[in-house]
Parts: sequence; C-alpha cells; structure tokens
Amino acid sequence: MANRSVLITTVGRSFDGIDVAGLAAENNLNLVQLSEQEADVAAIVAADLVAGDTLVQGSGDYNFDADVASALGLPLLVVAGCPVAAERAQARIEQLGATIAGVVADVDKAALLKALEIETEPVMSAAVFEHWLLTRAKADRKHIVLPEGEDDRILQAADQLLAQNVADITILGVAEDIQRRADSLGLNLSKAHIIDHLNSERLEEFATDFAELRKSKGITLDEARETMKDISYFATMMVHKGLADGMVSGAANTTAHTIKPSFQIIKTVPGASVVSSIFLMVMRGRLWAFGDCAVNPNPTADQIGEIAVVSAKTAAQFGIDPKVAILSYSTGSSGTGPDVDRSVEATAKAHELDPELAVDGPLQFDAACDPGVGKKKAPDSPVAGEANVFIFPDLEAGNAGYKIAQRTADALAVGPILQGLNKPVNDLSRGATVPDIVNTVAITAIQAQGA
Repeated sequence: MANRSVLITTVGRSFDGIDVAGLAAENNLNLVQLSEQEADVAAIVAADLVAGDTLVQGSGDYNFDADVASALGLPLLVVAGCPVAAERAQARIEQLGATIAGVVADVDKAALLKALEIETEPVMSAAVFEHWLLTRAKADRKHIVLPEGEDDRILQAADQLLAQNVADITILGVAEDIQRRADSLGLNLSKAHIIDHLNSERLEEFATDFAELRKSKGITLDEARETMKDISYFATMMVHKGLADGMVSGAANTTAHTIKPSFQIIKTVPGASVVSSIFLMVMRGRLWAFGDCAVNPNPTADQIGEIAVVSAKTAAQFGIDPKVAILSYSTGSSGTGPDVDRSVEATAKAHELDPELAVDGPLQFDAACDPGVGKKKAPDSPVAGEANVFIFPDLEAGNAGYKIAQRTADALAVGPILQGLNKPVNDLSRGATVPDIVNTVAITAIQAQGA
C-alpha cells in the first residue's frame, strides 16, 4: 500500500569510513522521513560500530530500537562492525524480545546496501494506513462538502485537509463567523469554499428539485423550501447535483439526520436493496473489514448476502484483496437452527450475486481468521483461516465485535463507511476527533474516485 523502506537509527558514525547517516539520507531512510511520510517500513536497523579494535555501540540504543520496532510491528536488522559485535547485538536484542530479520557483520557499503534489500511481508499499522488514505485521496482530488461549519473540529480538519491538498472543501456556515473562529484557532481556511446556505442563490433551485423528487410523497414547494434550510439536505443536494463529490457529516448531528436525506435524494445504486456499512479495522500487521456494524439491525439472509458482496467491493477500494466470511456460531453443519440456516442462505445469495467472489459461511470467527482452526474445521473452504472481510449476522453482533477489537486489540476503527448509495455520504460519530474527520473525508474522496 505504501513504499517500503528501512530505518537506520545510527547517526553520525561510520563503518570503515562509510558515513552511515549520509547513506541513510542518500537512500531516504531516516527517522524524520518515517515520521513525516509514515512509509511501509521493512525493518528497523540497529548498529554496533567498531573503531579500530575497539567495540563502540552505535548511537542507536538497542532498548530504543527494540521499542520502536515493537511499536511498529517490525523486525530488527542488526548491522554490526564485526562478528563479535554481531553476536553481542543479537543476544541483546533477543533479550529485549524483538524479532531479528538478520545480522550483517564486517560491513562495507555494498554489503550494507544489499542488507537493506531484505524481504519482509508488508507491514500494516494505523499510521501506515492513514498515510495511504491521504496519499490515495490526493492522487485524484475530489470535492467534499462539510455541512457542520458551526463545529470547531470541522474547521480544524478542513485546515489540515487543505494544507495537505487531500480534497477541495466546502463548508456550510456564515463566512464571517467561520473566519473569526478560524482566526482564533490559528487556522488557514483561505482555500475553503464557504456557503451561507440560508442565503444561497441555490436555495430556490434546490427546493424546486427536491419538490420534484418527492412529489409522489406529496411534498409541496413550500415544504421543500423549509426542508432545504436544513444543512444535511442542502449539502446532500449539492452532491446530487454534482456540485460536490461527497458529503461528511455527523460530528454535531445524529446518524439519522446525516443519512436520511441521502435515502430521499441520492438513493441507492441500481440493484441495491439496502444501504449498509463497513468499518476498516487497522491492527498491527493486518487490515480487516467488519460489516454491517452501524446501519441494519436485523438483516434478512438476502440482505446479508448483498452486504457481503458490496462490502467486498468497498474493501477492495482500500487495498484489501477480499476473502469474505459470513459469520455464525456454527462452522458449516456443526450447529443447527434458524440463524445458521440464515447464514447458509446468505452465502448462497452472495455466490448468486458474485460467483467469482471468495466467500464462505457459516463460519465461526476463529475458523474464519485462524489458519490452524480453519484447516481443522473447514478444510475445503476457500476462505477459512484467511478471511479479511467479516460479515456479522446482525447489528448487535457487529457493533459489539468492532468495539471489542477496538478496545482490546488496540485496533483503529475507521468508519462507518456507508455503501450502497449512488454517491458517497459518510457519517461521523458525535465524539469524532479531528483525525477521525480527516480520515473520513479521505475515505469519502476515495469512494468518489470509484475503482
């Protein structure tokens, strides 16, 4: 998902005249770049150096190196000036409990460069994924409307998004009020489009369009005018009319207030019977998707099958090669009951909708994610033990599941990402942080890119 690189922690020392710090800079392999770019790092490099016949520990402290490697879920590559140093370094790092990718001794420049070509599995972390999100959004910048201009978190997120050129931003609110608050917070919103929707020249146009869209429901033009004074309806109409590519709201309003206008204006994609959601669960070394954890309380078998297929497509937009598990308390025929039958029917529906999709169910969670358990419980399954998209049987299970992972596995839960709408609209928690808002805007922009 990101460029792989290697971090050298030793600074200002040399191997037989080789300037390690200079070599690191030459190859863009330094701590500053890691923190700025959050690259997909293959390994941390710890170094012990030799000056003449004297062993000199490098400026990279092994305790520090091991802690950094552990925090990022990375192995350590030990670079030592001689075999004695290599042996000492390996013993110390093993004592600290870090994983060793390799040991290099008697280093010259060619050997060091070769060592930096080590192959490891791509590493996933919250920082890596967030960097990937922003980079992907910037690659094809979209226009996102943020209707809750009265919330300072929205303004802070907009400042960061604009500074990094992640998306073009429209904020709904009174320009003078927004500018005053931006100034007090030290924000630069000069590139933002600010619309006072209550006094917008578009208000009458939007009301007329909404009355036409809802005439079968008996909505009059006067009623439509009142409706369009609501920030969510006005912003959703902007997306419908192509004046914005997507909308993010919910920091100050309920989920229903955010998504109800979408059902009435944007509506679902052809063939979709339900709007659903996924959370992207970012954990050390893995990226999973959980659905539906936010929208549908008690989906039918057909709806679960549809959610499975749509979730796989959404997951693929965010770098996941989907292998979908439809979860149950039973793996295969190990259990019986109407809930198991529903999972069987849901799996059949998913196969019907997308015969090429790797999907299986019913699967217990351990059989879905653990290769050993999967092989034992479902040896013929194309998914068991390797699943990365998990479809829960109902909202109660899904909501509990993602929160358990979030709180006990230190998972970054990115979402909910709404799916099934003609154009992207995403809901924020009212407890959303500024980074949450930034991530959600990037997600919405990526959805607007298609793929």
